[in-house]
Amino acid sequence: MTETFFVVPVDAHEAVVKGAYLKRGFDAAEADHAAKLATAATKHGIRTHNAIKALHLDDLFGSKAGGCTPGASIRKLPSRFQAAEVWDAQKKLGQAVAWEAVDTCMRLADTYGTGTVSIDNAFHYLWGGGYVMEAAKKGYIAYTNCTASLAEVVPFKGKFPTLGTNPHSWGFPTNDAVGYPIVIDWATSVIAMGRVQQFKREGKALPPNAAVDKDGNPTTDAEQAVSLLPFGDHKGYGLSLINEIVAGFIGGSLPTIRSRAVVPGEKQNCAFFFQVIHPDAISSGVFAKGRSQADNVKAVLADILGHGNEQCMLPGQLEAEAAARSEVAGGLLFSKAEIEALNEIAHEAGMAPFDISTLPTAS
Repeated sequence: MTETFFVVPVDAHEAVVKGAYLKRGFDAAEADHAAKLATAATKHGIRTHNAIKALHLDDLFGSKAGGCTPGASIRKLPSRFQAAEVWDAQKKLGQAVAWEAVDTCMRLADTYGTGTVSIDNAFHYLWGGGYVMEAAKKGYIAYTNCTASLAEVVPFKGKFPTLGTNPHSWGFPTNDAVGYPIVIDWATSVIAMGRVQQFKREGKALPPNAAVDKDGNPTTDAEQAVSLLPFGDHKGYGLSLINEIVAGFIGGSLPTIRSRAVVPGEKQNCAFFFQVIHPDAISSGVFAKGRSQADNVKAVLADILGHGNEQCMLPGQLEAEAAARSEVAGGLLFSKAEIEALNEIAHEAGMAPFDISTLPTAS
């Protein structure tokens, strides 16, 4: 059965999100950045990383728990490399740091062909795909990874969680080729811990080989699941490990103490890595049959989706379709439960709630 969604105007949604962040002591620029990411996530159907999730994360590990400092300033550290910057975020709101980082990377790429920003001591930035998608829409190739707030994932063949869910996000400027940016964006665990909690509430079984119990044994019982498994066994483990190693080179500390009780002398926040490449910087200029770079990319994708593969999907297609539905509806699509959660946020911010009986609907 098709789910019914309620349509909330973008301006009204962002007013509530900004109001909530301002109420918590964040400055206007930080509130704007948080609202921008929340809108992008909702518009593209990323309901796991919307404003509700962002503010819940702030409740658990952020401004209410000492893991994020409203109004903090980024400290840009000395670097001998013109195309690479390293920042100490000083526990600044992750979304604000991430938007500035991807903008900086694009500016560097315009000059040097590539730009890199590595960030220490940050609060989680939520949906990495939103940042690389924005760069891809502007014509760049972009990548980011980060360490997750908590170590909840067991290494391959292990039993104790020492890794985060540690997402990777890539964005490619393929609008001319397929009508939208190809965005490859995933966490490195089979499922998120939030999904375990959802299944626990609903009394449902977990998928096989997604979680382990307290003894490190795989379980499908959500009540017994305490940690997650990496997807693809050793492959997901390796991808998750990349984030922890990159963070270690940047300045990030031990995964098992992130967002936990204070450990004197240690750093306990996330690390981010951003890189943007200008397509001209990797072009040989020698394409078969005199094709341009853009024509060549289009031809490659057409070949991949040819030969009987015409019904296959490209990463980013679902997000593009969700964005199109939002455009047709004239706003952002939320479930009844999400409207109720947004109204709790509005109440906290001292703002009027949404009257669900007056909101348009869409399916």
